Amino acid sequence: MRVSIRLKFSLFLAVLLILAVTLLSYVVLHGVERNQQAQIETYLAQHVNTVNLRVKQTYYTGTRLAPQTFMQQRGRGLAAELAGFTGLAVTLYDMLGSKVGSSIQQAAAAEPQQGGSPLTYALQNKIAYQSTGESLLYLAPLQGPDGQMGVVELSYSLASEQSFLKTLQQLFINTGIGVVIFSFIIGYLYFNRAVSGIARLKAAAAAIRQADYLPAPPLKRKDELGELAEGIYYMSREIEGSIAAKDEEQRKLELAVQKLQALEQQQKQYIGNISHEFKTPLTSIKAYVDLLNMYDDDPKLLFDAKVNIAKETQRLYEMVEKVLQLTALERYDFESQAERVEVAAGIREICGRMKGKAERFGITMTIDTQPGYIWVDRESLEHIVINLLDNAIKYNVPQGTIHVRTMTGGGVVRIEISDSGIGIPGEARDRIFEPFYTVNRDRSRQSGGTGLGLSLVHNLVEKHGGSITLLETEEEGTAFELSFPAIP
Repeated sequence: MRVSIRLKFSLFLAVLLILAVTLLSYVVLHGVERNQQAQIETYLAQHVNTVNLRVKQTYYTGTRLAPQTFMQQRGRGLAAELAGFTGLAVTLYDMLGSKVGSSIQQAAAAEPQQGGSPLTYALQNKIAYQSTGESLLYLAPLQGPDGQMGVVELSYSLASEQSFLKTLQQLFINTGIGVVIFSFIIGYLYFNRAVSGIARLKAAAAAIRQADYLPAPPLKRKDELGELAEGIYYMSREIEGSIAAKDEEQRKLELAVQKLQALEQQQKQYIGNISHEFKTPLTSIKAYVDLLNMYDDDPKLLFDAKVNIAKETQRLYEMVEKVLQLTALERYDFESQAERVEVAAGIREICGRMKGKAERFGITMTIDTQPGYIWVDRESLEHIVINLLDNAIKYNVPQGTIHVRTMTGGGVVRIEISDSGIGIPGEARDRIFEPFYTVNRDRSRQSGGTGLGLSLVHNLVEKHGGSITLLETEEEGTAFELSFPAIP
């Protein structure tokens, strides 16, 4: 159900006024009640002083009796006499809590009960009171020559105070109702003017939506609504001015999209990427050939070399097949076959294939792995890690180190490859993943770098939903961290 905004504002104002009047009434009535209570307590305390003074005078007059005996014998007469002095109903109790005298003769007169009642507190030399209907029973210790000798109870009528509070409460209710009704009417009329302006702005916006642009501001006011009207008017003029060129801009945009698509195909760097793909397995094969030239009498090395060279030869054959297929299909991306891969075992196998090259350069490689599973193309993972290890070897220092470790936690599997090499300058950190970018062209020529390795690694990692980060290192060296979503 649609509710008018002027009604909402008026109801909101009325609710605020009701809350304000209610809070004010509560504060005033509560203050009046506390003031009445304070006055009553002061008044009754004065009468208690008078009662105590009169009891002491009576006690010292005539034959001296024990306090308990005095209260039993003189209690009734004292109660009547004290009622005449104070003008209040007086009841006296001894220290045993028994009534010894009262100016109230009716059997139905209110009487405090023992066991947690005000009388119990009064017998402990404390002041207590109890409100029952229109009466207030005020109980105070009755002091004798040697201490408390009983309790005096004064009965005070609350009729006049309660009547005053009811009258004041009714006055607040009547006044609050009148103020709320009057304010609601005035607020409704006032908000009606603002809502009329909003309705005109709404109509202007609907006209602009129908391509009916405004010849003048829809509203003239010296407030926020007037500023909004001016803004809508200028917006209308701007839209009208730009709509004429929309078709031409759309045509230019279509031409630009076509050119961008053609440029995107050129940016694939097909030839460079294919060359780098061939170089990776050849690097591993060459490393084992060099290692065999150094240790041709090692049977274990000969066996490892035969196995790994066969693997890399098969990989080269498969890549040639893919190149032929891509050429026929005019595609420029390698197809990937993602599968569930155990990272620790895969990393150890790849590091074993690159260990020969590392030893030839005098590089020590350490491996620290934790079990973890990711969804990735196995060949792409090999390509990523081999490229990073190859860079760690090429740009390391003599007798340097390479540390490879894997970590699993937080729903991701992280692979960290760090080296003790020459490092990457701070000014080049933001560009190392750009195609063909090299930190130093002279050192790239010496090491055989083309500037494509990290770019290909970056693209392959992102293709599998992962990320690669160049970590900050405290000393010389470079550290990369690969992160992939973990799977059970």
